[in-house]
Amino acid sequence: MAHEPTRRSRPALADTPNAVALARLHTADVLSGWGICPDLVETSKLLVSELATNAVRHSEPGQAPALPLSSQSTVQTFELLLEALPGAVRLSVWDRDVRPPVLKEVGVDATGGRGIFIVAAMSRDWGYYPARGLPGKVVWAEIALGSASPGGDRDASVSSPGRRAADDLRAPGDARADPNLIGRVLVGIKEL
Repeated sequence: MAHEPTRRSRPALADTPNAVALARLHTADVLSGWGICPDLVETSKLLVSELATNAVRHSEPGQAPALPLSSQSTVQTFELLLEALPGAVRLSVWDRDVRPPVLKEVGVDATGGRGIFIVAAMSRDWGYYPARGLPGKVVWAEIALGSASPGGDRDASVSSPGRRAADDLRAPGDARADPNLIGRVLVGIKEL
């Protein structure tokens, strides 16, 4: 029986503010080329946007980023990995920060801090692990193919050992708006 090889795309991006937009564009181009449906491409763009934003913001733990034209500016890179797995798309971002991502609930007036919450809400599973042979960590999220509801099609076989599934981190009561619609709205706002 022939087994289709896993498709992968692995660009390295500079941890500059325009990297997030480039990561979104790359994700849309690659996933569309793989024949992924447009709704899942939009959800993937949102998740990549959140993961890449965290990689750029937290590229050097404990330090604020230097101004772009500053003599102290040192540009580093992070990696985006897109994988077409059987029944899912996995989005992974490697960054140099060893601190784990923190899922937190923030108030409606907060100007940030929603990234991992959005990743947990919009993916069927997510997690992180220490980077192998490199400083930092890899944060990943999976989106089920052929599923209209990101959280509704969980499969324990895809969870990484020792990682908490997103269901463990969600608030009780799963009555919420269509996450694909929320994702498209958030992507639209970010692109303004």
